[in-house]
Amino acid sequence: MRAAGFALTAMFLAVPAVHAQTPIRTGDITVRGLTPADFPRVTKLAANVYGYEQLDPGKRTVTVNNLIVVTSDGVLVAEGQGTVEHVTRLVADIAALTPQPIKYVVVGSEHGDHTGGDAAFPDTVTYFAHPYSVPHLKFHAEPVADKKAITMGGTEIDILFLGRAHTGGDLEVYLPREKILFMSEVFSNRIFPSMANGYPSEWVETLRKAEQMDPAIYVPAHGFIDSPAVLHEEERNYRLALEQIVAEGTRLHNRRTPVDSAAASANFGVYDNWTRAANNAFAAIKRVYMELDGELK
Repeated sequence: MRAAGFALTAMFLAVPAVHAQTPIRTGDITVRGLTPADFPRVTKLAANVYGYEQLDPGKRTVTVNNLIVVTSDGVLVAEGQGTVEHVTRLVADIAALTPQPIKYVVVGSEHGDHTGGDAAFPDTVTYFAHPYSVPHLKFHAEPVADKKAITMGGTEIDILFLGRAHTGGDLEVYLPREKILFMSEVFSNRIFPSMANGYPSEWVETLRKAEQMDPAIYVPAHGFIDSPAVLHEEERNYRLALEQIVAEGTRLHNRRTPVDSAAASANFGVYDNWTRAANNAFAAIKRVYMELDGELK
């Protein structure tokens, strides 16, 4: 089905199991047999709740994702996109879903692939960001240090900080009634963890806190928005990948392996085949070394 130029997939919970297809477990669109022409894509997660996948303008073969919550009192969008063109398209695609205006935008990650195009959101939008992220933004945002609960048209929306992970100010968005948790860059689906600015051990604990919430659907910031069951498995796999990176970094650090050659000596097991492993492995091990040396503040 095509709607307003984007692909709109069926609501997950309404798809009969007999028709379910097991997806290729990857974060790379080309491995899934997709092309840029297949994006952006909108997936209905629950009544008036949508996941949005757009191509990352820099990495090109992976997605940057949003959560769109439509209410009778306006729209909340979790995360932005990396270019003005992509945010302009996002705004237009939301307008095709509802006449309600975009009221709030939650900055889950202050990095450019999620905020670079945010100037294209309407001027009336209120932004929320963690106090760590606020100074890194080019626009005003209201700080959320721990939790902010918003009720829009009868829909409860919780903006949460579960701990440091990919950045020092990762925010998540949780819908208690629907049990949908948008993870921002705390979770990417089958993409080797990008840890250049991350907090390795704290990141693992942040994922554990998310798991204790027991949501029905985890929505990743990068990688495919797959079925709830697949996303549930892949969130655990992502935590296991981080734990393997921390373990290998610790092993090599204890052996006094020079950091410049440590990644080449690391055994990441099955995670070595994940999307962008070759790009992200060195920074990941280096960050573990920095944590062990007390260099992370």
